[in-house]
Amino acid sequence: QVQLVESGGGLVQAGGSLRLSCAASGRTNSVAEMAWFRQAPEKEREFVASITWIGGNTNYADSVKGRFSIFKDNVRRTVSLQMNSLKPEDTAVYSCAARDLSASMFNSWGQGTQVTVSS
Repeated sequence: QVQLVESGGGLVQAGGSLRLSCAASGRTNSVAEMAWFRQAPEKEREFVASITWIGGNTNYADSVKGRFSIFKDNVRRTVSLQMNSLKPEDTAVYSCAARDLSASMFNSWGQGTQVTVSS
C-alpha cells in the first residue's frame, strides 16, 4: 500500500501560478506511475497529468498542455504539478494517484487539495 499526501492548493487569480506536491510513503518501490486528477463541483473526475516512475515519461490532458508541468523527485519520493496561466475552469479538487507495477489502473489515492482560480 502506498500513502499519498497532497499539499500546495489555494486561491489564486486567473493568470497566476500554483505548485502542488504529492508525498508518497509506504511501498513506494512498487509504484510504476503517478498522476494528478481533478474533480470540479458537479463534474466527474478527470485526468490531468501523469509521469512514469522509471523513465519519467509524461502525459497531459489536452486542456492543460503547455500550461501545466508534472515532475518527480525520486530521492524525496514526491511528484509535483506546476500550474501556470491558471483559468477559472481549472478550479477543482486535485488528487494525487499512484499505480502499482502489477495494476492496470491507479489504485492509491490522496485526500485531495482544493485549487480555486478567481476571475
